[in-house]
Amino acid sequence: MSIPRVNTTTFRSAIKEKEVTLVDFSAQWCPPCKVLLPILEELQHEEGSRLSILQIDCDESPEIAAEYGVMSMPTVIVFHNGEPVDKFIGLRPKGVYQAALSRYA
Repeated sequence: MSIPRVNTTTFRSAIKEKEVTLVDFSAQWCPPCKVLLPILEELQHEEGSRLSILQIDCDESPEIAAEYGVMSMPTVIVFHNGEPVDKFIGLRPKGVYQAALSRYA
C-alpha cells in the first residue's frame, strides 16, 4: 500500500480530511526517507482507518516545507484537526510515530 502524495495545491485540504494526519516531508534523493517509507506503509496498513498518512516532496513543494520549518529530511509532522502538534526530525523507530499518533487518534 503506497502513501498518498500531496503538493502545495492539495496539502491544506488533505490534512483536514481526518482528525489525525501524519505528513512525511521527504525527497526522492534522500536515503533515510526511503528507509522511512516502509515504516509509514506499515503504520498506514495498521492504523489507516483512524488516521491519514501523507507524503510531500520538499523539492516539489518548497513553500509548504518552509512554512512548517522543515530544514532536514525526513521530517514527520503530526497534524490534529489541521494543526501541527508533533514534529520529528530524522528517521525514528516505528514506535515513536505510534506513540505520537496514539496521543491524538
